Amino acid sequence: MSRQLHLNLFLMSRGHHEGAWRHPKSNHKALTDLALYVDAAEIAEKAKFDAVFLADTLAAGNSSGLASTGALEPIVLLSVLAAHTKKIGLIGTASTTYSLPYTLARQFATLDHLSNGRAGWNIVTSWAPEAGANYGLQQNVDHENRYRLAEEFVEAVDALWKSFPADAIIDDRDGGRYLDRDRVAPANYVGAHYRTKGPLNVPESPQSRPVYIQAGQSDAGRNFAARWAEAIFTAHMTRESARTFYSDVKNRAIGYGRSPDDIVVLPGISAAIGSTTKEAEQVWEELDALTSTDVGLTRLSARFGGHDFSGIPLDRPMVKSDFPDPNTVDASKSRVIGYVDMTLRENLTLRQLLRKLAGARGHFVATGTPDQVADVIEDWFRSGAADGFNVMPPIINSQLALFAEEVVPILQKRGLFRQDYEGKTLREHFGLSELGGIKADDPRHSPLQADVFGETVAML
Repeated sequence: MSRQLHLNLFLMSRGHHEGAWRHPKSNHKALTDLALYVDAAEIAEKAKFDAVFLADTLAAGNSSGLASTGALEPIVLLSVLAAHTKKIGLIGTASTTYSLPYTLARQFATLDHLSNGRAGWNIVTSWAPEAGANYGLQQNVDHENRYRLAEEFVEAVDALWKSFPADAIIDDRDGGRYLDRDRVAPANYVGAHYRTKGPLNVPESPQSRPVYIQAGQSDAGRNFAARWAEAIFTAHMTRESARTFYSDVKNRAIGYGRSPDDIVVLPGISAAIGSTTKEAEQVWEELDALTSTDVGLTRLSARFGGHDFSGIPLDRPMVKSDFPDPNTVDASKSRVIGYVDMTLRENLTLRQLLRKLAGARGHFVATGTPDQVADVIEDWFRSGAADGFNVMPPIINSQLALFAEEVVPILQKRGLFRQDYEGKTLREHFGLSELGGIKADDPRHSPLQADVFGETVAML
């Protein structure tokens, strides 16, 4: 079978553009209304998308009141969406910086069971400046240490997901034996920052464990993705940048003893679609007219660690000194480097930069007819820039519906995208290798030495 394209819906309230919440063609339901999310998920599932993805933030949004704010907790929402969908994958974001491994392992294992194997965990290291204070910390964890914490966190969760194999459950009503206790082993994970005894009290899920997704683009983020990720959500404004990233992260995976085919790379794409190019351009014009400069400045400032851009003239081409040194920013380093490079390369004014970021926030923007958008997707796919795309409709549901009903059939006709689901799990949708449960002779099944575990913890 020829290589197949993957499409993932990045579901964000009424759309990805800052002005989408005001647009007359966006979904008019409240951001807390389940039907808003069900509507979009059903459109994506009908079009045979691989998955629906929910981002998350651990701090309140813009306080000016000029932009939509307030996000439902993704794991709870996806658990409900599992009951309203049948095949589409369900990917939720959860932070390694402000979570506990045992709690997170239980939550996602539960989601995988409830969805019959459709769960994925988007692993993030939270960078929002306000997040630390919301969790009672005096200061935020810096970029380097966030990834050190993340490595240990995922190791701990991974160990927990291997601690309770599905075949340990016998459920022999007549014989009176529910569990083969010898098949369950403590995780006994001890790191410098996290420790968990285990075993998990939720058995191995339908996929063995949820699919690992990650979005880091810095050097530390790429190494983390090369070791752990099975799908990577990435942001690139040019095909050339995407190709460089694609090659780099897959080569790094080889260094970790992995096959490049076991990582699916999905750049973001925000496409405005119209029956003509002019009609598609009109979509951006309408959305840009509904945005606020104050909102754009606030969000740009947050990306640069709180830097104040308000004193810069809106209509003067920006220069390098208008930005703080990206290496001093503890937020998303790779993203801010991209913002600076794009601004200087294209000689943008501050107003123009804010407009560019209002829709896709550093992801690729496409504009055109369904055929033109399909051409771009095929070009990136065939040229080694992507295995598929994280689709970010500027308006939900109108632009999502156009993508699903007009672009997807073109991709199907070209033999690039599935006509129907061929598997049941997210792992199967992504074409990833199956994971086997832990075996009886696995050393993790050695008896628990509680005294040794206790001594190790005491030395930390």
